[in-house]
Amino acid sequence: MHVKAILMAAICCIAGLALLQGAPALASSEVTAPGGSALTGLLVEDTPSDGGGSLTVRWQTPGGEVFGIVIERSASPDGPFEQVGDATSLDGAFDDFTATDGTAYYYRLGWLAGGDTLYTGVAGPGAARGNWFRRERTNALVLFLLMFILVNLYIRRARKGKELYIRRIAGLSALDEAVGRATEMGKKMFYIPGIMSLSEIQTIASLSILAHVAKQSAIYGATLEVPNTDPLTFTAARETVKQAYMEAGKPDQFKEEMVTYITYDQFAYAASVSGKMVRERPATNFLIGSFYAEALIFAETGQSIGAIQIAGTADVTQLPFFVTACDYTLMGEELYAASAYLSREPVLLGSIKAQDVVKAILLAVTGAGIIAYAFGWSIVRDLLTAR
Repeated sequence: MHVKAILMAAICCIAGLALLQGAPALASSEVTAPGGSALTGLLVEDTPSDGGGSLTVRWQTPGGEVFGIVIERSASPDGPFEQVGDATSLDGAFDDFTATDGTAYYYRLGWLAGGDTLYTGVAGPGAARGNWFRRERTNALVLFLLMFILVNLYIRRARKGKELYIRRIAGLSALDEAVGRATEMGKKMFYIPGIMSLSEIQTIASLSILAHVAKQSAIYGATLEVPNTDPLTFTAARETVKQAYMEAGKPDQFKEEMVTYITYDQFAYAASVSGKMVRERPATNFLIGSFYAEALIFAETGQSIGAIQIAGTADVTQLPFFVTACDYTLMGEELYAASAYLSREPVLLGSIKAQDVVKAILLAVTGAGIIAYAFGWSIVRDLLTAR
């Protein structure tokens, strides 16, 4: 109940802000120039959805005539007025970006007619101010609220023990099979967590998969080696493997030499690990994390020795090499969803499920927009346009 009340209060506050900020600043009533001039309906208002320092002057041209006009401004309705810009009669509006927030201004329009300068009546006062809410970005606000509500909804469902369906990811489903294969063959497994440090989100995602692989390795009694090229990743990987062996109830089987530091140089690291693969001929290679040019070196070497290989990266330029040379490949978001898929943690599951639902909604709306636009209706496109 508390969560629902908070959500309702937040929505009401945001709606109130939208209405408040959408209202014009101090604006005059519509003014018609004496003698039935060609310009009518002059008014001045705060420019909506801006950061301040701007006023918008609007007018109407009932006759549809095109001629040049000047926009003049004063701090008093009696003048003196000074020119702040020019426009044409059919523009209908002018933004004055030289206004000072909180200062009241008065405006009038002038134009030449038969050698004389004619003026409209004076409109104002209007004062510029910064706006809290940008109405043209309401679509982003709606998407944020939808995501927020769905994430909380699915997290609550997961915590209550309700099953949340997440599609099967072949590469993650094959992790246990790969560990079992290495155990049956009595050979080593290599787990390479990429070449980047802990500041790279792919490395964090890789370590979560490493925890699962290390735990299964402890349960099955397989031999695991984790070579590293970054000192911070090396330290985190060692602690991750150690914790996994403790959770499996076999802390005595953990050896510090399972997680090694090779070198910080990219190609020296690639040469060292590739040489180990050729000499020790592991049964399984895990290539999961952020990779660059060494990706193809690792993948080709592992493929040449007949090892089962499971790769994963969000680096688009390296994905073709992994798809070609590895048995399974986690692509893009599949890498980030791995921790939720493997651990079944309610908070992670709820977040992943909510993202999937929002993506499905956006795909449906986009499809409807394409169909609508084909028939000449642009309403869906306008709703989705980012400004």
